[in-house]
Amino acid sequence: MTRKVADCRNTPSVSGCTLTISGEEDEVVRAAAEHAVSVHEHADGPELRRMIRESLEDEKVPA
Repeated sequence: MTRKVADCRNTPSVSGCTLTISGEEDEVVRAAAEHAVSVHEHADGPELRRMIRESLEDEKVPA
């Protein structure tokens, strides 16, 4: 299974957050949602998690 990455640098924010989270897709969505709520003051819910899931990228493994 391909690991997924959520990178705050890909989403504009006032705080200029640089956090990157990688792991299995469900783990990353859960951790990124918790981060979005606690740090970026988003409301948790299906819409936030859908947006996170759609923004995930495959982890690039060095050759």
